[in-house]
Amino acid sequence: MHVVIMGCGRVGSALAHSLEEAGHSVAVIDRDATAFRRLGPEFAGQQVTGVGFDRDTLIEAGTERAIAFAAVSSGDNSNILAARVARESFGVENVVARIYDPKRAEVYQKLGIPTVRTVRWTVDQMLRRLSPGGAETEWRDPTGQVVLAEVHVDISWVGQRITAMEAASGVRVALLSRMGDALLPHKDTVFQQDDLLHVTVQADRLADVSKLFAAAPMEDR
Repeated sequence: MHVVIMGCGRVGSALAHSLEEAGHSVAVIDRDATAFRRLGPEFAGQQVTGVGFDRDTLIEAGTERAIAFAAVSSGDNSNILAARVARESFGVENVVARIYDPKRAEVYQKLGIPTVRTVRWTVDQMLRRLSPGGAETEWRDPTGQVVLAEVHVDISWVGQRITAMEAASGVRVALLSRMGDALLPHKDTVFQQDDLLHVTVQADRLADVSKLFAAAPMEDR
């Protein structure tokens, strides 16, 4: 897939190399051309000098065909503006913005833009938002037999009742993260776009559950 990264600091350059090593095509945007030195001569992706929320710059970087967009510059306002333009104007499905101010992060999360706060940032977390798939274990019981995990859910599950998702997978949905808030599902709760699904499951079943939710529901196949 093609990924666009705005910001070529330590975070942006690390993401670029990680994504390229995973076999993806990458374009990096930065207003300072000298920042691209962090990428090194081995980087084979695009290097686009410009403002990350400028339409022409985004087109040059291939945002129209991008599957994911990461805004990781040093400015909160620039990051969230670029992320919103990528999602709303270019229709990029997987978008994430790096935010320094935790209060702003909460507001933007409620607007539907996934954010990663600098104080708990890691390259792995960014990669998870850009390349959703599989599951991320969030808690494991002392015996190692039961886990709480965030599971990527294919967009085709949107509109399904949580009770139906539990029945199809054999897991217990512990909670949903919706627009920055935690939601305990009830019998009438419906899975919505941009919801994050957190499930409790036997550890040895997690891979199978991840595979099930990464595909369309059986009735849609």
